[in-house]
Amino acid sequence: MDTTTAQSSKIDSAARDNPGLRLLALLPAALAAALAVWARDGLIEPHAQAQACLAGAGGAACILRELLVAAFNSGALGLAAVLAMALALLWRRTASAALSLALGAVALILYSVQSGALALLVGALLLLPPAAAASARRRSVE
Repeated sequence: MDTTTAQSSKIDSAARDNPGLRLLALLPAALAAALAVWARDGLIEPHAQAQACLAGAGGAACILRELLVAAFNSGALGLAAVLAMALALLWRRTASAALSLALGAVALILYSVQSGALALLVGALLLLPPAAAASARRRSVE
């Protein structure tokens, strides 16, 4: 095993043993979800924003709006979430689970409901501690 893989597995085993590090992995997902809500409520859904873009008066916001609409209409957001989920299932690392969780949340909020929900669920489940470690902690507390 090379040093990069050894370091990666050490970091990941530390995250499994430390609930605080697993909770820290939720931070990027929460930030991504907040940005997706902002994009949906501030750029995509408002009728006034759509009218400004049609009139050519929206500037950079209209370019971002068009890219987001194209991403969910083409299924790219859902595909990205499913690919992140597959990576998380294959790699079984905290970072890949957090990526699946974050992209799942973004896809779910931005209209790719089925694939987003699946990626979000898998990412969240992979961030849970292993059952043996959780039951051992419960026994040590009692």
